[in-house]
Amino acid sequence: MNTLVVGAGALGGVITGRLLDAGVEVALATRDRTSSDRVLTSGIRITGVGGDVMVDVNRVAPLSDYTGQSFDLVLLATKAHDAIEVASKLSGLLEPGGTLLPIQNGGVPQMLGDRLGECVLGGLSNLGATMTEPGIYEQRNAGHLLIGELAGGESERAEGVRQWLGRAVEVRVTPNLRGAVWSKLLLNCSVTTLGAVAGGTMREYITSSEGREVFEQAYDEALSVALASGARPERMIVEPIPPARSGRSVRSEEYDAWLDQILKGYGDARPSMLQDIERGRITEIDFINGYVVSIARQFSVHTPVNAAIVETVHAITRGQLAPDPSLLELILQASQ
Repeated sequence: MNTLVVGAGALGGVITGRLLDAGVEVALATRDRTSSDRVLTSGIRITGVGGDVMVDVNRVAPLSDYTGQSFDLVLLATKAHDAIEVASKLSGLLEPGGTLLPIQNGGVPQMLGDRLGECVLGGLSNLGATMTEPGIYEQRNAGHLLIGELAGGESERAEGVRQWLGRAVEVRVTPNLRGAVWSKLLLNCSVTTLGAVAGGTMREYITSSEGREVFEQAYDEALSVALASGARPERMIVEPIPPARSGRSVRSEEYDAWLDQILKGYGDARPSMLQDIERGRITEIDFINGYVVSIARQFSVHTPVNAAIVETVHAITRGQLAPDPSLLELILQASQ
């Protein structure tokens, strides 16, 4: 299966390095020639969970250099905004019957499926990794890729991709990829973005009454949208529907236990969106909370907290605000 990985960031680099280490032939596309030349010279080095790897990369170049070539599988491992920007170019790199596999956060897989059609196989990543510099990566967890048909059900191509990529990283197939995407969205909307707004981890912001209130409302709004759209969110770390939910979350011992499970999984993680803000990068807010707000309009679901979160993150990236726990109270006020 002739494979191209697009994106040499944390996920793309780790997946490429582990594929090459497993003897799987793969090409890597970078953002620019400076990055590709660096990886070509130094190779890929991975440390951390899953074992250390050091491999040479013989097929690495800027994406534009692959024009005229064709691949059976293109794994899209860029940030969400880059994925939307380059997706139309990638469809031209596919063999007839080839597969484009995006693994971005939020609504990207569905957005690309709506735009490009059946060539898109949905995916998301639970792999945790960081890039120190081009070619040097640290894998932070023993996560996996989850893939499946956007229309639902099982397919031979999903199983074929699982077997191919599974030679190097854990890959699971779900017949309910749409539900899995929403399950991750629920947590991204209420954990990752709030950490970025507050400038810390979930365990830090959830201790305040404002932090907990924003979490509960952001999660419940996103869940309402998911259910209104007909999606069936799957269990990820917790059951997607909190205990005693009736229109919105009801606090109870069972709810506190449910929340504690989320804290065990995500409570101490420094949000990737906060890292993007600190590095002056574009965030994925429009594909996470912003995606929820846009889908909500189609089903007349009210999402004032998620809308306020989107506006707050945009204000932070414009330099008008700085991440701070006090912003959580402002979000509540703005959503009234």
